[in-house]
Amino acid sequence: MDIAKNTSGNDASTESEGYAVLLRHGQTVWSETGQYTGRTDIPLTDQGREQAKEAGQRLAKAFPNGFDPDCIFSSPLQRARQTAELAGFSDPAPMDEILEWDYGPAEGHRPQDVVASLGREWKLWIDGPHALGIDELSGDRVVDLPSGSPVSVHVTQGESLDQVAARARGIVEWLEPLVCSGRHVLLVAHAHILRILTTQWLDLDPHKAQLFRMNTAHYGVLGIYQGKRVLRQWNV
Repeated sequence: MDIAKNTSGNDASTESEGYAVLLRHGQTVWSETGQYTGRTDIPLTDQGREQAKEAGQRLAKAFPNGFDPDCIFSSPLQRARQTAELAGFSDPAPMDEILEWDYGPAEGHRPQDVVASLGREWKLWIDGPHALGIDELSGDRVVDLPSGSPVSVHVTQGESLDQVAARARGIVEWLEPLVCSGRHVLLVAHAHILRILTTQWLDLDPHKAQLFRMNTAHYGVLGIYQGKRVLRQWNV
């Protein structure tokens, strides 16, 4: 969806040449089943790998000038790194700040399973991980993926939405001067952190991130228009 349209009659020069593209990683087995996947390091599915390649083709067509070599970043988790590499960006710089929301005790569970285990209502965006006792759900464990590969699930107290938003505001403070100076930035990461980052770019309440659906291997574009931070495209 193309968000930014120049309908005011102002000259196109009021929009900065710089931009930041936020690319979500491709499908994983847990994104397919709806399990909270924060810091657990799982790979892409075969479909996710194809999605990443297709995303690279869309990016190449949409941004023929590409991205500045020193402005290509990825979450350190393999699902994001694999997406960047398969999309054509072979050596993204790891960036801890764009790690996914730490879901704490909800990690690896589906929302409905969390509620069933607790025997009470719980919503991530309202209550947050801190409302879950660390022992209320299964803690650290090793689970087998459908492929048979084991994966370690480490459970912490998690992050509140305010903590994730504060992390996102730090990214905005770093990112805005780059975009204003005309740099072309690519961040390859995860759905929730990218949605929350977008709200902070737009000076919105982070709860509004719930309204910014982002499909696997889709991207959004942040820019500057008439001196204001804007959303140029979303879920492309």
